[in-house]
Amino acid sequence: MPEKLSEEMYRTLEAVRRNYEEIMETIARAAEASGRRPEDITFLAATKTVPPAVINYAIGLGLRHIGENKVQELLSKYDEYQLTDCDLQFIGHLQTNKVRQIIGKVSMIQSVDSLRLAQEIAKQSAKQNLTTDILIEVNIGREENKSGVMAESLEELLAAIAALDHIKVRGLMAIPPICDKKSDVFKFFDQMQQLFIDISAKTLDNVNMDFLSMGMSDDFAEAITSGANMVRIGSRLFGARIYR
Repeated sequence: MPEKLSEEMYRTLEAVRRNYEEIMETIARAAEASGRRPEDITFLAATKTVPPAVINYAIGLGLRHIGENKVQELLSKYDEYQLTDCDLQFIGHLQTNKVRQIIGKVSMIQSVDSLRLAQEIAKQSAKQNLTTDILIEVNIGREENKSGVMAESLEELLAAIAALDHIKVRGLMAIPPICDKKSDVFKFFDQMQQLFIDISAKTLDNVNMDFLSMGMSDDFAEAITSGANMVRIGSRLFGARIYR
């Protein structure tokens, strides 16, 4: 624990430490329940609105993956991240005119839902002689207010994106609808798992189904038991955030 902390910061970091330990224990149990090892699951912390000092403390605990939702916030915090042992990903909706600002700064863009966005990522990556990893976002709940490709259009989009240079498809991601009963979310997780299996079986060039990213603070254990190998956890680690 860093020295000379305010009482409020001390309580915040103590809560993060306890939460981190509990999350890791829950991930381990869920992984084992699904026949996998805890280390098979990637725990990515969603760091929207979280101060760099708190993020860096979590990294010091062993956190190895963080994700930001907003380009402006990512850029404002970038120089303060301690990324020697941690990678930074972009997990929010990304506008094409902001792609150039994060290429080379993030290891993966998790929210690609159109050929146009993928083409811009490829273009900006080429300028830096990089290959950028991406996940394809699926609108598994068919919600009008959410981004993501519809399941029936996924294979067509994958084929088009796979033909691009300087980009590598590494898997799928989804944010299922909020369900009144936690048990209801399983149908969406199961649909994503089946899509993941079906695409994996096709062995498409430039498409590796390495990651199935689904599950957040309220349902990450259920997502893991349904096949997710990457979960995005924010409030369960850092506490409730105030969004402005």
